[in-house]
Amino acid sequence: MDYRIEKDTIGEINVPADKFWGAQTQRSKQNFPIGNEKMPTEIVKAFAILKMSAAKANHDLGLMEKEKAEAIAYAAQEVVDGNLNDHFPLVVWQTGSGTQSNMNVNEVIAFVGNKWLKEKNSDLVLHPNDDVNKSQSSNDTYPTAMHIASVLKMEDTVLPAVKQLKSTLKEKMERFHDIVKIGRTHLQDATPLTLGQEISGWHRMLEKSERMIEESTTYLKELAIGGTAVGTGLNAHPEFSQRVCEKINQFTGKDFISAPNKFHALTSHDETVYAHGALKALAADIMKIANDVRWLASGPRCGIGEITIPANEPGSSIMPGKVNPTQSEAVTMVAAQVMGNDATIGFAASQGNFELNVFKPVIAYNFLQSCQLLADSILSFDERCASGIEANEEEIAKYLNDSLMLVTALNPHIGYENAAKIAKKAFADNATLKETAVASGLLTEEEFDKYVNPADMTGPR
Repeated sequence: MDYRIEKDTIGEINVPADKFWGAQTQRSKQNFPIGNEKMPTEIVKAFAILKMSAAKANHDLGLMEKEKAEAIAYAAQEVVDGNLNDHFPLVVWQTGSGTQSNMNVNEVIAFVGNKWLKEKNSDLVLHPNDDVNKSQSSNDTYPTAMHIASVLKMEDTVLPAVKQLKSTLKEKMERFHDIVKIGRTHLQDATPLTLGQEISGWHRMLEKSERMIEESTTYLKELAIGGTAVGTGLNAHPEFSQRVCEKINQFTGKDFISAPNKFHALTSHDETVYAHGALKALAADIMKIANDVRWLASGPRCGIGEITIPANEPGSSIMPGKVNPTQSEAVTMVAAQVMGNDATIGFAASQGNFELNVFKPVIAYNFLQSCQLLADSILSFDERCASGIEANEEEIAKYLNDSLMLVTALNPHIGYENAAKIAKKAFADNATLKETAVASGLLTEEEFDKYVNPADMTGPR
């Protein structure tokens, strides 16, 4: 392999000739051979948005030449467009401030920007620290990139997926509005409801999760940029932070603001803990929905079988004709992963010492993984399972008519204890409720038919 020599304050180091990174990236690559988890591309792109915005702000403040700012903006756009992904090799398991990833971005942008300047016949030269990192520190840029990436992922990836599944469930809720079925609590028979009412509970879960995610992102929109090393803003213009936020908003179409207290912004990640809590709530909801679906679709002959779901692939390598609820299995595994990510994020966020939390990369990695997994699994579940849910009305009617819990409708007329005696005797004699109730002499056949009407037991609809 061909190499070129790069230098930093430690000394000289060989860098692969075909790579655009510099000495500090190469040192990190060599010093942290830990795991396969790479710094998320969302963080790299958020860094690029920040570097572009910082360069423009520095130019507006008279602190950077126009050509340098343009060169940085050009190179940063290349990063955002995904054209330089091969030049960001660093793993998550590095310095806890993310310094090496900040420098990785600085070095690549400087390298590409200098090629651009050379093509323009300019005598200017970009320096990774003095120019691309001007008015910045890793301590304020990494948390800023974290928040930019998190907001974009929540608003542009997670929420659209939730909206899609919510729309599908609304359609099912309305279509199955009048199909009366038996309810179940504690995995035991309960009083009736409609299939539409049951699905409306799932729909409301997603509505609530959607609102909680939207609300939690408002806290993530506070950016640490401008705090530099410890929150004092050393080496940054007093207007730098606000101007950078304005530039970021112009690029992203979002509404980020400068964090009012930079000391907090560097050392605390409570906003991320809170926002991931909303993601955990969504994970809990999709776990519930997916479990309900696979229970209700269990069978096809020896389970509940009140609904049918699409048969997407063979379910067994040994049992011919078997089809499994694999989309439910996938989405519930995702939910389990998100629960684990939440524990990691909560613990890592609790470890800020003095002026800096140094668990930032693992927080960012787990947060963004949760977003991506939730969005992907929800869309897959929607397309390959939820949209194909159908009611098995014959099976629904059988369970409804066989249920002993319809006796609950008799409570106001013959009392709880008498109704319980009828239910228990019907079960012991393997008889119907109607037969047993009439035989008890407590009410007539006509009264039973009047009082025990499953549709009337489902409440207002």
